[in-house]
Amino acid sequence: MRTPTRARKRLFLPFTLIASAALLLTACGSGDPAADVAGAAGGSDAVPTTDVVSGVRRNADAVRLLPAGTSELTLAVSIGGSPPGTTYLSDGRTLTGQDVDFAHAVAKALDLTLKTEQASFEAILPALDSGKYDVGASNFGVTEERRRTIDFVTYINDGQGFAAREDSGLSEVTDLKQLCGRKVATGAGTTFEATLEKSRHLCTDAGDQAYTVQTYSEPGALWSSLQQGRSDVVMSTINGLRYAVAHQEGLKFLNEFHRLDVGFALKKGSALAPALRAAVNGLIADGTYARILKKWDTTESAIAKSEISPPERKD
Repeated sequence: MRTPTRARKRLFLPFTLIASAALLLTACGSGDPAADVAGAAGGSDAVPTTDVVSGVRRNADAVRLLPAGTSELTLAVSIGGSPPGTTYLSDGRTLTGQDVDFAHAVAKALDLTLKTEQASFEAILPALDSGKYDVGASNFGVTEERRRTIDFVTYINDGQGFAAREDSGLSEVTDLKQLCGRKVATGAGTTFEATLEKSRHLCTDAGDQAYTVQTYSEPGALWSSLQQGRSDVVMSTINGLRYAVAHQEGLKFLNEFHRLDVGFALKKGSALAPALRAAVNGLIADGTYARILKKWDTTESAIAKSEISPPERKD
C-alpha cells in the first residue's frame, strides 16, 4: 500500500483547523474522488460528495432473509472527524463517510428506512445488547474478544497502523517494543487502546521504560497532541492515518501493523445478520461496492465477499 505524499508548505497546523476547513469545502461530485477531494478553492481538504448510493436497487433475495415485519434499522455511528470516517458536510448537519455510504446502500438494498443516531464510539457496542440500536457502523474491527459478545457482518478490511511527526526517529513500527519510553496517542475504547494496554508489559519485561498510552474521544484533540508534541506517535486505523497524513502538514505514515476485517456490529445472534450479508454481497456484485471504495480512496480495503463474524485476521 502506498503512503500519500504531497508538497509540505506549512508545518504542524493543528488538526482542528484542518477538519474545520474540510467541513467548509465540498466538491461537486465529479465521479472522481481525487477530483472531489481537491475540488473547492484549489484545496485538497474537501469532503468528497459523489453520489454512490441513490442508484442502489432493492435486492429481493436479501429482503427475503429479513425477520418478518422489519421495516426500519436504527443505526448508531460515531463522528470520526475526517474522511473516510464519519463526518459532516458543509451544512454541519448531514452525515457522510464510508460507513455512512455503506449503511445507506445496504438499507436501500433491503428496502428499509434507516434511522441514524450519533453516539460515542465506546458506547455503541454495549448499547447493541440492550436493543437501543440495531446496527453499529464506526469502522468496528472484528477481534476474537469482540466476537464473544457481538456479531459482525463484514464489508471492508482496515486495521491498525501508526503515524508520527516528520521529525520523529521512527520510520516504522513492527514491534511494540519500539514504542518503549514514548507517548502513544489513540482513540478511547478502540482495538488500538486494547492492543497497547495488553502489550505494555513488553517494555518492562525487556528492562525498558513502558510506553504511555494517551486516549482521546475527540480526533481533533488526538491530532493536536501529536502536532504540538504532547504525544510522540498515533495508533489508529490504516485508512484514517493515510488520510490524515495526506491532509496535514509535517506528518508521516509509518506502516501497517495489523489488518482487521471491519463490519456492521449487531447484537449477538441477531436475525438481521444474514440479510445484511446478502445485501453487502449484492453491492459487491453490482459494482456499488467498488464505487463507494473509489469515492473514499480505500480500494485497497476491498474484500471478496461479506461474512458473518469471521475469525480475527492474523496478518
